Amino acid sequence: MSTSDRPQPVDLPLLRIGAPSSGGGGCGDACGCGDFGDDTELSALECGLDPDLARLLAEADLDPVLVEDIAHMAIEEDLDHGVDVTSVATVPEDAVSTGDFTARETGTVAGLHIAEAILSVVCTDEFEVERHVEDGERVEAGQVLLSVTTRTRDLLTGERSALNLLCRLSGIATATRAWADVLEGTKAKVRDTRKTTPGLRALEKYAVRCGGGVNHRMSLSDAALVKDNHVIAAGGIAEAFKAVREEFPDLPVEVEVDRLDQIPPILAEGADLILLDNFTPEQTREAVELVAGRAILESSGRLSLDNARAYAETGVDYLAVGALTHSSPILDIGLDLRTVD
Repeated sequence: MSTSDRPQPVDLPLLRIGAPSSGGGGCGDACGCGDFGDDTELSALECGLDPDLARLLAEADLDPVLVEDIAHMAIEEDLDHGVDVTSVATVPEDAVSTGDFTARETGTVAGLHIAEAILSVVCTDEFEVERHVEDGERVEAGQVLLSVTTRTRDLLTGERSALNLLCRLSGIATATRAWADVLEGTKAKVRDTRKTTPGLRALEKYAVRCGGGVNHRMSLSDAALVKDNHVIAAGGIAEAFKAVREEFPDLPVEVEVDRLDQIPPILAEGADLILLDNFTPEQTREAVELVAGRAILESSGRLSLDNARAYAETGVDYLAVGALTHSSPILDIGLDLRTVD
């Protein structure tokens, strides 16, 4: 799809996600689950995502089915087989409101379509969204990111689940952007690790991309990373590399080293990537000169925003930062219902 076909980042018209059905509540005419006939009862939590929203997720390299599953899990966890007792008690059943997702602080946003997906699985009637920014954009405190119009009860029921992920992913994107900014002008890129929240890896790595970082392997099966325990088990670093190469000849193989003298043997074997573990900037520069472009180099350990530039200027290709996904603070975002004059 061309850039001109993508949704524009500012002041889009209202997009109808789930139009009211003639039966009142439940799936609407625009529902992504399709027409199941009059004999099929389908609750809001069993309904598929709207096709337009699913397309936007897919264009972001996110699996819409996975996002829908996470949305269901988040809402079902919060309801715990019951109802939102506070909203049911305080809000009339037919009340409709518009809520604005608003940044409380400056940062980089990620997860807006995921927040939409969470709200869409709980909303049982009219549901409209107005998108003001796109994932990956820098936002300021007080800036409205997304506006949602739907039944007030449903909006309040889905509020926390949507914010939990939106704040979490935006926090990762914001932290990643800080690293990307420090590395700007060098060839080095900040890269994530597999230190992710179980069940949320695809979303958290997406947030890294939104912040200007790049992803390392998504799983244990799409690339090999030979670490110290593999070396011990195989009887040596070159032996470990050869064993992986022989068993999986078509996969890229990265090897972790913690000394300069470990590099020549694995270079001779044809390693694709070398992970320099806990090297100083001076040792890293020596490694870059030794490798001379024959393998991709990644620095890991001892890294901070304060010394990232020094490592990048040695000529390494990547800086591996597990803290992007395991330690980033959230970006504070809130939901404010518009008051009626």
